[in-house]
Amino acid sequence: MSTADRPQVLYLWGDDEWAMERLVGSVVEGLARDTGAPPDRWRVNGRDVTPAALSERVAVAPMFGGGTVAVVADPMPLVRSKALREALDGVIASVAPGNALVLLEFDASGGRKRPKSLVDLEAGVQKAGGTARPCRAPSAGEMPAWIGGRAADMGISLGPGAAREIARRIGSHVGEGDVDRRQMSAVAVGELEKLALYRGGEPVTADDVRALVAETVPDSLWALSDAVAARRADAAGPALDRALETQPEQVVLVLLHRRIRELLMALDARDRGARPADLVKLIGGNPYVVQRRAEQAAAWTVPELEAALDGLLALDRMAKHADAAASTDGQRRMAWVAWVAERVAPGGARAGGPSVPAARRR
Repeated sequence: MSTADRPQVLYLWGDDEWAMERLVGSVVEGLARDTGAPPDRWRVNGRDVTPAALSERVAVAPMFGGGTVAVVADPMPLVRSKALREALDGVIASVAPGNALVLLEFDASGGRKRPKSLVDLEAGVQKAGGTARPCRAPSAGEMPAWIGGRAADMGISLGPGAAREIARRIGSHVGEGDVDRRQMSAVAVGELEKLALYRGGEPVTADDVRALVAETVPDSLWALSDAVAARRADAAGPALDRALETQPEQVVLVLLHRRIRELLMALDARDRGARPADLVKLIGGNPYVVQRRAEQAAAWTVPELEAALDGLLALDRMAKHADAAASTDGQRRMAWVAWVAERVAPGGARAGGPSVPAARRR
């Protein structure tokens, strides 16, 4: 039986918009093949549509030409009440042959914190004979292989290290929960297309990637703050080098100062027995990010965090050329290296001891 002979309902959830759009495109192409005419693609946000309006689009089979593919981004507003959910279930059950209904749920938590109402909606789609599929952006470890696979599909030859360098430069390894990964796959594909044009059929090298692919801000800043918070000096060092190459020192200092302060607040809240909701109000941001701060803070003590702040203050004075402190580029870079080794790495200098920039030692 062809897709034109049965209803088409698809539920997609995850944080990879590129994968979602590819699947929507496959639905459109399938209906075009079966009906002999391209369907209308109607896209709407769940907050701007009613079940009745959806039904008008998809409940009547096309008599001539193509049908309609209705794409609903964020279906949450359509399941906020029992009456709305029942009406939406009716729409799902009534999608006519030649039409399709696609529901898109954007979830950045990796499936850990999906609302129950949407999980239930996904189950309802499957119960009605529809299909549900996760669309997760490739993880840091998966992205190089994913890029290699897309390059092969596109007929692009990648030299040693090229895929890994693309993944790094688009920021795929950044673990921060507040980094938007929805377009990361699309960015990677766009960079592959650009590199293919540049090389004209020749293998793309890692040097080509470094020359043509711009390094993203999440790569140079968020990766640094994440590595510092986790006390991963091995990752913080390279991330610091990249950050200082692309950002003013004061920007890096402000970001790290804010992160250390958040860790101090998390430790203080823990010691006072505060509830997670209290910490969300104190730090701000979404609960997942705040939970990450609490987990990262567990690797520190209050004296260690205070010593890290003191070290940032010394670096700030150097950046501002205060008190005749060492201020050449090389001296400041060595002072940053010393801060990572002494204040970030576990087992560095004794917490609370004097923080002496390496550039000023004798």
